[in-house]
Amino acid sequence: MKKASEYRTHAAECRQLAAKMASGDQRDQLLEMAANWEKMATERSDLVRRHPELALAGERDEEGGSRSIPNQGASG
Repeated sequence: MKKASEYRTHAAECRQLAAKMASGDQRDQLLEMAANWEKMATERSDLVRRHPELALAGERDEEGGSRSIPNQGASG
């Protein structure tokens, strides 16, 4: 499982590659992949918001969801 921020990074990479390409099937596929990565990022963010115990190390801070919830799951 990846953090939402990692999914967003993949989406940005797909968009950057697509921007360098002429219109066509491959460009369209990259843009579709970017949309799918963004969807997974949103779904992951929603999941972590609903179930903070599933957050990976630092994930709630990245998502702005650190509001008064103890940092569960972090090993110390």
